[in-house]
Formats: sequence, structure tokens, C-alpha cells
Amino acid sequence: MTRARLHRTLLAGLVAAAVVFPLSAAASSSPNVPSPQPVSFAAHTAPQVRYAENLANLGEAERMARDAGRPGRVAKLREMAQGTPGASRAPRFLSFDGRGKGRAVEVFGDLESADRVTVLVPGSDTTLDTYQRFRAGAVALQQRLQAEHARSAVVAWLGYDTPGTVSSTVLTTGRADEAASVLAPFLDQLGSLTPPGARISLLCHSYGSVVCARTATGPEVSDVVLFGSPGTGASAAGELPTGARIWAGRGSGDWIGGVPHVRVAGVGFGTDPVDPAFGARAFAAGSAGHSDYLKPGTTSLDSLARIVLGTAPEAPRA
Repeated sequence: MTRARLHRTLLAGLVAAAVVFPLSAAASSSPNVPSPQPVSFAAHTAPQVRYAENLANLGEAERMARDAGRPGRVAKLREMAQGTPGASRAPRFLSFDGRGKGRAVEVFGDLESADRVTVLVPGSDTTLDTYQRFRAGAVALQQRLQAEHARSAVVAWLGYDTPGTVSSTVLTTGRADEAASVLAPFLDQLGSLTPPGARISLLCHSYGSVVCARTATGPEVSDVVLFGSPGTGASAAGELPTGARIWAGRGSGDWIGGVPHVRVAGVGFGTDPVDPAFGARAFAAGSAGHSDYLKPGTTSLDSLARIVLGTAPEAPRA
């Protein structure tokens, strides 16, 4: 069997598995939990106003979930409202939507003074019910950045309906295209909330790398970083709709390296971003597993922080 045919066979198997197995991730995301409408803001509403009103909206979502007899969602929302353990202030949500799987955009640090801003884009199965693991990564990154550069902020952008890991949607770009249409204007707006000349980096994990690779960015975005990526749907970094530097890295313990890097009839994501043929800048990710890139003390976290700070060397490819 030729390599191309083998890849197609493996990809077909992935598709079959996605369709045949129960969509457990989607089923656990509480699609029918009642919640208030998200708060709408004028374009230039100050961050502090957004934080206060979104936190109040989150509290109302918790009350409605409690009245509806949904204790699991109540517990998750309470955790979100409590913020990071040991934090000296309430959590800061630029946006919050408790409906369905839920969406939230949370800020760590001070956008008003930060000249290094990171937007962290998550991958599959990131919902309000799994939000704490996403938040933990954002906190770890912010703490690492703050240790070296005080004027930094991290934005945890759960601004789209992520696909389930066991689903057909995780094998196509459909959800990513929808997300990109939301992320692009968010990045434009973010520039108005930060000091002039602030450097914005996009850090994109797993399926989030597909989202970022399909998002048009302006000159305020200096770097787009793909890690734990299954591919982007593009064959080369030069095809991405951005003038930013493109980085790619994968830990030696990441299972996604075994996913076939092919694209057939719109299924799959094509060229591996860590393949030299893709043309991305390499960064060292150490032994990171798929969910380990933002763990404190890891090579991958250190590399990501250095990219954001503009001090990262390009690592040779293995």
C-alpha cells in the first residue's frame, strides 16, 4: 500500500470513528441550560464596565441554572465567578455567554497598560464545563510572562463553539471558519483597549490552530503560534491571511503527531505545521503531551513566553 493510500485509509478510519462513536463531549456540554442573553456593549465601552456587567451576567446565569436543577453547570459557573485561587481581585470577563456550551473571554493582567498582549485560542472540547483547565493554562502563561515583563496581559479567548474531540466537526474547517469571522473583529477591537503600539500575539492550541490559521490579522498582531496542531487546511505558512511571523512546535509526547496530515474532500488539515515544508519558524516544545504545553516549568511554556516577549531564538528541527 502506498503512503498516500495509507494516509487516506487512516483518515477514513478517523472519520468513521467520529461518526460512529457517541458524541460524548457534545452531550456533556449542557446545551439546554437556561441563561440570560449576553450583555451588548458599545465599541468603546471601558474594560472595567465590561468586567462588572459580565460578572453580574455570570451570576444571573448561575441562578438560572440552579432554578433549572442543573447542579453541574452551577458548580462550573461558581468556579468561574470565584476566579483564580489566591487572586486579589474578581475575574475580568470581556464577554460572557452562558447559553449552550457557553463562551467567555477572560483577561489576566491589565489591558490598559500592557504592551505585550497574548490571545490564547483553545481547541476542541473547551466549554464552560471544562473552562478551568483553559483558565489554568492562561494563568500559568501570565505568571511566566509577568516574571520577566510586568506590562503583559493574557486574554483567554473562548469565543467560539469548539468541536467535540469525538465528532465529525473536528475533522473539518467549518467551526474554524465560523470562529475566524468572530476572532478577526475581536483582534481589531482589542487594539482600542490597549496602549498604542502594543504587541499582540496569537497562541493557538490544537483545533484552535485551525481557527488562527484562517483568521485575517492586521499589523497589530506580530506572531501567530501553532502548537499541538493537527494542521491548518493550508499547505504553507505563506498562505495564511496574516503578515505576522508564524511559529509551530510540537512536544515529543503529543499524540497528535500521529494524525495523518492529509486533506481529502475537505476532511483533514493537510501539511503538518512542524514540517519544514510548511515554512513556519520552529520553537522547542520539549516532551510536552497534547495538554501539557502551558504547564508551569515546561520547555514549551518557556518557549511560548519568549515568543510573546520577542526574545525567542528559532530552534532547529529534529
